[in-house]
Amino acid sequence: MVSTNITWHHGAYTREERQKELNQKGLTIWFTGLSASGKSTLASALEQHLISLKIAAYRLDGDNIRFGLNKDLGFGPAARTENIRRIAEVAKLFADSTQIAITAFISPYISDRESARELHKQANVPFIEVFADAPLSVVEERDPKGLYKKAKSGEIKEFTGISAPYEAPLNPEIHIHTDKVTIEEGVE
Repeated sequence: MVSTNITWHHGAYTREERQKELNQKGLTIWFTGLSASGKSTLASALEQHLISLKIAAYRLDGDNIRFGLNKDLGFGPAARTENIRRIAEVAKLFADSTQIAITAFISPYISDRESARELHKQANVPFIEVFADAPLSVVEERDPKGLYKKAKSGEIKEFTGISAPYEAPLNPEIHIHTDKVTIEEGVE
């Protein structure tokens, strides 16, 4: 059911005033890639690096979000789209508050990532797509959670890269071949 009796409540500060007072502009850095491609590792290292520079940043991780905000969602196509829609809204709010919102989500569909980008564009909030790219053979070898093995045995249904599609970004702002760089090089 769609809410109809709501009105946006403007705060005491405009975005520009917050940026001036906090000496920082917000944006969203959206990591996408297969499971075990290095998204979360890079996002975590980037968050740590930015905070060490006294830049306000917060990492929103796919697994962590599914423990709370999106715990009611499954992994079918419609649920994946809703998962990304919700996190795009949250990331936009963080970025609007002058934080650097760093997301690490498989986000397998180009259309969902484009919707996230468009949401940010409409709000005049910068959006940077980062493709954490590693070949399927590499991510299967890494497989820290044993998910590819379970997917191939049929234990996990609709697993991205095995029994569900992953649509690689066509023009990401940043393309990191995570099988060819160190974490430090990726953050740089």
